[in-house]
Amino acid sequence: MQRPCESVVRCDGSSRPPPRGEAVRLPPMDTALAIDIGGTKLAAGIVNGDGVLLHRDEAPTPATADPDVLFAALLRLVEALPPAAHVVCGAGCGGPMTRGGEEVSPLNIPAWRHFPLRRRLHQATGLPVFVDNDAKALTLGEGWVGAAAGEQNFIGMVVSTGVGGGIVLDGRLLNGAQGNAGHIGHMVVEPGGRRCVCGSRGCLEAEASGLAIRATTGRAPSEAPAAVIARTGMLVGRAVASVANLLDLRLAVVAGSVALGFGQPFFDAAQQEIDALARLDFSVGTRIVPAGLGGAAPLIGAAAVGFRGASSFHRAP
Repeated sequence: MQRPCESVVRCDGSSRPPPRGEAVRLPPMDTALAIDIGGTKLAAGIVNGDGVLLHRDEAPTPATADPDVLFAALLRLVEALPPAAHVVCGAGCGGPMTRGGEEVSPLNIPAWRHFPLRRRLHQATGLPVFVDNDAKALTLGEGWVGAAAGEQNFIGMVVSTGVGGGIVLDGRLLNGAQGNAGHIGHMVVEPGGRRCVCGSRGCLEAEASGLAIRATTGRAPSEAPAAVIARTGMLVGRAVASVANLLDLRLAVVAGSVALGFGQPFFDAAQQEIDALARLDFSVGTRIVPAGLGGAAPLIGAAAVGFRGASSFHRAP
């Protein structure tokens, strides 16, 4: 298996092997401490340099307004892991955030507004810490050892409590001005639709996330009727088709408790909508597939963020 800086999504942002004499010198990447922060659950794990999740622990995200209570709950998960000589810590967190996760303000975690996540994790662990949007982290992991391994152009998505995404073009994970590129959850798919936590209306997150499904049906997503599953898939397919038409890509890799929990009916409805709307020569045939890493995807993606970040400090002169 390849490390994330040796795969299609390269640590240096390119899609080509470095010329002779300019090879990236990697640190001895035995294991990474991987952290995933979501609106429903927190998770911590240990991932090795081949992208294998060795250990994991998780807990519900505390319903608290105190940012330090939430951070303490996260640290308890880290401390419960078996001892290991980690070389780096990688974290995926809901956004938006400032570049590098210096400050995070996850829309589904009101307790954290401008929370200094990277600095606090570094102080607590003593490790080099690298933070990115959780959906971008998942995208990086899927391009490393998952369903998009070997692909130069694709979008990764998380359809869970919220909806997020990350975009790879020409083998490069896009960042944007503040690191928030790929936020497909705030693409409008239902004009004039439900009010979104971002302040807009009809965003994909406001219509197809776990929180939206619970609000509109009064049920947990796991109890959603067939019509809701089909509509959720259709709306996700609508967003993917727009991205395919805009960015000249033909693959969407989707993870998250809602998408994976709904299963094949969700993916069938999404694919049908993509087939109907992605009609340009370069977007016809766009596929939507489940994430290859399944439930391990968020933590493997977080580790990929850490490994990629660490490698950028170990280049040949």
